[in-house]
Amino acid sequence: MFSLNKRVLFFSLVLEFAVLGMLLVGYSNFTILSWRDRIETDMASLEKKPVAIVFGGGMKEDGTMSDMQFDRVQAGVKLYQEGKVKRLLMTGDDGAWRFNEVDAMYDAVVAAGVPDEDVEIDPHGYNTYRSCYRAKHQFDINEAIVVSQRFHLYRILYFCNTFGIDAVGYPADVGPYGLVGTIRTMWIRETLARVKGWWQVEVTKPVY
Repeated sequence: MFSLNKRVLFFSLVLEFAVLGMLLVGYSNFTILSWRDRIETDMASLEKKPVAIVFGGGMKEDGTMSDMQFDRVQAGVKLYQEGKVKRLLMTGDDGAWRFNEVDAMYDAVVAAGVPDEDVEIDPHGYNTYRSCYRAKHQFDINEAIVVSQRFHLYRILYFCNTFGIDAVGYPADVGPYGLVGTIRTMWIRETLARVKGWWQVEVTKPVY
């Protein structure tokens, strides 16, 4: 049994760690959300860039693209058709983790009329950090329009611009994506993902 002093010490330590955790969550999210000014919703106002990086967004159990991924792909196609970019880079899972996102994305943009010579695939974009890092270091991208839903774009912009890509975000928010999915993915998961992302950039600095 803990003595009174040990109990006080234990709960003091728990409280301190909880406060530090909340500060970390708050600071990392504030830092990443500060990139909101790099998001442009009006396609006509978008500066032309050499490439649009379109991020994978998951597959359904039947092998078709999730609604979020479908909307990202369509936004990428529109950017190409409107002459805002000259090529598309589709980045995501090649099936090594779960589903083959990149082949489905490639097939969709080519079917929409984008010439295959203007479409590249990064089959090893298994997470957002890796996709952004590889866009710079494996594909030599220095400028890009990045495409995803708004909740995800903040983290993408933080990564890409930190890695040396002059990136602006174009949101693919068509939706709706369902209340449960919105709460789980856009709020809870993404809030924690920003903490991890900040930690990766500032502390661990993984190389891919």
